[in-house]
Amino acid sequence: MAIEHLAFLTPGNYAEDSPHQGLEDTLRLFEQGEALGYQGAWVRQRHLERAVSSATTLLAAATQRTRRIALGTAVIQMGYENPFRLAEDLATVDVLSHGRLQVGLSAGVPPYGPLLGGRLFDGDAQGIDFSHARVERLRSNLRGDFFGDDDFFVESPAGRHRPRVQPHAAGLVERLWYGGGSLKSAQWAGAQGYHLLIGNLNRGEQTDNFFEAQRSQLDLFHANWSAPYAPRVALGRVIVPLDSADAATRARYRAWAALRVPRTLGPQGDRCTLFARDLVGTSDEILESLRQDPIVPSVQELRLELPYDFTGEEYAQILSDTARYIAPALGWSPAQTVKASDHSLPRAAATSRPSSITAMA
Repeated sequence: MAIEHLAFLTPGNYAEDSPHQGLEDTLRLFEQGEALGYQGAWVRQRHLERAVSSATTLLAAATQRTRRIALGTAVIQMGYENPFRLAEDLATVDVLSHGRLQVGLSAGVPPYGPLLGGRLFDGDAQGIDFSHARVERLRSNLRGDFFGDDDFFVESPAGRHRPRVQPHAAGLVERLWYGGGSLKSAQWAGAQGYHLLIGNLNRGEQTDNFFEAQRSQLDLFHANWSAPYAPRVALGRVIVPLDSADAATRARYRAWAALRVPRTLGPQGDRCTLFARDLVGTSDEILESLRQDPIVPSVQELRLELPYDFTGEEYAQILSDTARYIAPALGWSPAQTVKASDHSLPRAAATSRPSSITAMA
């Protein structure tokens, strides 16, 4: 099955003393991805880190810097969020983007909840429901249903009207995703009609083989799909091509990847976390690895998971090389590019291909 939808996921990191530059670089990367024909640009949401802590705020800015590319959040941990207020923010971004927003979500106790204490919680956290029900509350708010009885109205200077989340973003409830990684999450996402995000880590619940575990999750998701619209699966892989990088950058990429190999050799921690190897090499080497990836033929959407703390120029080079030398061999065709004075191609775009590529069968 050919890859029809190519996207990337960026961490949006920045230097401690230069958050503006880092966030601006992230927005610029979205513009570059759109110019290269990528169909999606996603940003991680991270708390208490030098990264994007409010995906909706950043993507609101991205709606004004892009025209076509889908804008995604991956993932919003609902334990930190108010399902009503978040619904208002997401709906606003979706309206500003003309329906381009893709919302990745996850459930569970917020990891830094005990540290934050009263900075986050209004009472005893033991009484708060952090289960999948919290995700469902968000979706319920996004449906556009009216609140209260039929005879309840909101009186405002703008007129008399029935109350519901405003603005109403029609269709957004069909663009909600759930971050997979376990059998339970994959089954729940399918049964509830959330699209599935899978990446380069998951839980080894029945096997120590990363790909066998991911295959079981994917099969369970499809077996339980219940929504009237078609299910979507976005597969994430760390892909770092070397083709147009200079010698020093190539050496740094390979050294970075080598430090991450030990975690791929077996289950990690009490949760038996399994990691896939990072795909760092020439385009030919990366394509050979993708040919051996048993999950790739089962999906139509591939998402580059960009490394943390690389420079803006390095991200641009990775996006450019992937779009030019790797994705076409997977059957991908770029979306129509957007031509505007402020949407120039990244520096790496003009670099010639140093070696040939054999198209993927």
